[in-house]
Amino acid sequence: MDARDPVYTSTARAFHWLTAIVVLAMIAAGAVMIREGLPRPVQNTLFVFHKNVGTILWVVVLLRLAYRASSPPPPLPDSVPAVQRAISRVVHGALYALLILMPIAGYVRVRAGGFPIEWLDALGVPVFLPKSEQLAEAAKTAHFYGAWAISLIAALHIAAALYHGIVRRDGVLTRMWPALAPRR
Repeated sequence: MDARDPVYTSTARAFHWLTAIVVLAMIAAGAVMIREGLPRPVQNTLFVFHKNVGTILWVVVLLRLAYRASSPPPPLPDSVPAVQRAISRVVHGALYALLILMPIAGYVRVRAGGFPIEWLDALGVPVFLPKSEQLAEAAKTAHFYGAWAISLIAALHIAAALYHGIVRRDGVLTRMWPALAPRR
């Protein structure tokens, strides 16, 4: 990819949209699974989904970051004001930090709480933490507030993308949108 090319690579776009879809599914599952009065079989299914997919998402995010390090994103168009560039860096940094920390907090909450992560158990991955209700509760709290943070920051990210695509029409949205960006 040419350094002046304003479009993300197909690989970067695939990582972005896979992550986006999975994160939105995780937010929805997480919100529903903790509701009072939910039938236990539905709740159990959502917990199993959330735990296992969260662990897989963590691996995907690490691969995404490795790819991003080897294939940096294209620069924003010159028409994007400096303050928006700075906000973009902060929002992207916060999203990546939360995408790494949320699965870790979830893992600690589950393992310190003495619960299984079915696909890791099936693979024979050892439990790296002792059972500890205090640690599980601290991780549960971190995961709870992290869920709110990632939800709000993702909403800000989506709103900014739509602003650039609908209001400014400056090419920022089309750099990542699969149907609009040329294939690279």
